Amino acid sequence: MTALILASGVGSRMGDITAQRPKCMTPLPDGETILSRQLRQLCAAGTDKIVITTGAFADVLRDYVSSLGVAAEVIFVHNPDFETTNYIYSMFLAEKELDGDILLLHGDLVFEDTVLQMIAGSSTSAMAVSTTRPLPEKDFKAVISGDTVRAVGIDFTKNAAAAMPLYRLTDADRRTWLTQIGSYCRSGDSQKLRCYAENALNEVSDKCSIRPVDFTGLLCAEIDTPDDLAAVSAELACLKSRRVYMCFSADVIHSGHINMIRRAAALGRLTIGIMTDRAVTAYKHLPLVAYADRAELFRNINGVAEVVPQDTLSYRDNLTRLKPDIVVHGDDWRKGFQQPVREEVVSVLAGYGGKLVEFPYSDDPAVSAAERSMRCAHALPDYRRGVLRKLLDTKRNLTAIEAHSGLTGLIAENSRVYENGTVRQFDAMWISSLCDSTSRGKPDIELVDMTARMRTVNEIMEVTTKPVIFDGDTGGLTEHFVYTVRTLERTGVSMVIIEDKSGLKKNSLFGTEVEQVQADTEEFCRKISAGKKALKTDELMICARIESLILGMGMDDALRRALAYTAAGADAIMIHSRSSSPDEVLTFARLFREQDGFTPLVCVPTSYSSVTEEELYSAGINIVIYANQLTRSAFPAMQQTAESILRTHSAAECEEMCMPFREIIRLIPEEY
Repeated sequence: MTALILASGVGSRMGDITAQRPKCMTPLPDGETILSRQLRQLCAAGTDKIVITTGAFADVLRDYVSSLGVAAEVIFVHNPDFETTNYIYSMFLAEKELDGDILLLHGDLVFEDTVLQMIAGSSTSAMAVSTTRPLPEKDFKAVISGDTVRAVGIDFTKNAAAAMPLYRLTDADRRTWLTQIGSYCRSGDSQKLRCYAENALNEVSDKCSIRPVDFTGLLCAEIDTPDDLAAVSAELACLKSRRVYMCFSADVIHSGHINMIRRAAALGRLTIGIMTDRAVTAYKHLPLVAYADRAELFRNINGVAEVVPQDTLSYRDNLTRLKPDIVVHGDDWRKGFQQPVREEVVSVLAGYGGKLVEFPYSDDPAVSAAERSMRCAHALPDYRRGVLRKLLDTKRNLTAIEAHSGLTGLIAENSRVYENGTVRQFDAMWISSLCDSTSRGKPDIELVDMTARMRTVNEIMEVTTKPVIFDGDTGGLTEHFVYTVRTLERTGVSMVIIEDKSGLKKNSLFGTEVEQVQADTEEFCRKISAGKKALKTDELMICARIESLILGMGMDDALRRALAYTAAGADAIMIHSRSSSPDEVLTFARLFREQDGFTPLVCVPTSYSSVTEEELYSAGINIVIYANQLTRSAFPAMQQTAESILRTHSAAECEEMCMPFREIIRLIPEEY
């Protein structure tokens, strides 16, 4: 991109400072001048050609720029009539050196990197404005209508914002403005040679599309007087103590992150918040890299002054404690499940005068590829298999919901609700024998064989990443269970739950209404032990499901079996109940915890659905499985739809019950 710096003015109001040099060479703190700072910033922004207009002390300016060793090509355009014309004439003379999109700025303008990045990164023509600064008496104001600058000048007040002469101009808008400037300069009217170039712009603004870019809270100011110089120098000094905050959950640091960090560090002293493993797991997935390692990676990135933990998706606690002047984030959180987080950040910052700066989210294909690679890693069997154990170590309390197809798996994978500063989601998926059989129109008597059950597992695991808990029914014969365990382990399943019953399986919800036989304790222990010995890794968990309360055998029997099963090697215990009250499950959990404080407890609150997860967790339950709700809610909706079509002879009346197919398709991962 080409930049045009207008530096042909005399700068008489600067007094002795401009007696022997042009105003753009005015010294700033840290050994820079206005111009050297601009040139450095423009080169860093990717500008490869810089056109500088000259007036007074043109030779001094040329020699000075030559001494800087600017990385970009520099072209000088001299305005011999600088004393009798304004910069409108300098722009007219420079037109032949301009092509394509350009950046346009005055040579007395001091701004921080972020302001330039915001202007240069605009997809349309743009101008720097501040919607909160008081309107200046003698400097530019921009009249804004909707999202467009309609006029620029010093006399406007209505619908106006303070403005600075820093523009990005698309090729079309540049041509439109410069054509009008040419008409002014060729007219022979001396008044038109001494006016602002914006006078010409205002006459063709309806043909241009210049977007206002708000730099509120950031440094962007012209230096016209020694007082201006003192004020800008003070602001530059303040930049060093300005506190900036960013938060990351990143498992993998890619070029998009590095670019964001570089831009954030240019705003001030940068503190990075790293989401803890628990925080990441709560809204996303178990991180591939543990918190301590992620924090150490960020500590070693240039520009990062400090790294602190962030314990929730909500920024509130860290913002209240650190009170950063600026929070930086990509603009991707304006929509989606993080939108409430953004709204909270804006609210907290407003409470003490902080500012949110958002940069465009990277669309670099390499960044997208890195993120896809990370998602793929979560889906691989060797990683996925051990996730449930790690989640129990990280969170201790988990929720799972049933899935019986690829689509229901995607619903389980992607369902999220923002609540109390975090996002609630399901931690795992339960592949139920009951729902798997029902979806095929078969009775729940282990009629669907293991080959068909594994087909369901594979369909779900192909399109999701969350850990899978497999309903293994009775496990079958011990000799068969050994091979089932090996198949599940190889596939990447995290847990298999087997129930302590024998003979033809009958659904537990029937209780004693049908004949059901509970397995002999020693025999079931042998099955558990055989399954554990068959494993190649220690990641697949075998959970023993106890049917004592279902079959009326009592609490003591349930506790005795639980302790025997854990001694045989069971990694978890599931206590089952068909009571409409949670009392016996809660009682079992409390009694079991008196003797075993570590082994995870699992429950399925289907018949006692009024109980809350919090009540179950407080009693000692670790995994709550919603075992059939997706199946049970889907069938009434489908039946109502079918009956509506039959009744009305049309599909129109049932449309309100149907989700648009394009929304269903959005659930399907892009790689498919």
